[in-house]
Amino acid sequence: MKRVYVLITGRVQGVGFRYSLYIKALQFGIKGWVKNKDDDKVEAVFEGEQDKINHILEFCKKGPFLVNISNIKIKEEQYNGEEKFRILR
Repeated sequence: MKRVYVLITGRVQGVGFRYSLYIKALQFGIKGWVKNKDDDKVEAVFEGEQDKINHILEFCKKGPFLVNISNIKIKEEQYNGEEKFRILR
């Protein structure tokens, strides 16, 4: 099992990006969270199997319709055992 912290920059707020990540996380069986930051970025933590983490990271690099990703930073962290995936406010 793996855990990654992701910081995403671009047009990522007000376009349904957090919700689309929530749906993808449920589809892939990924645990963790996603939230908007005050500086117009989105941050997320994903926990799960390596191949599923890779799939959601690929989605983060493109995003859904209306999202325009300009930068993504990915940092591996120690696995923590998140219980579910949540959208934080």
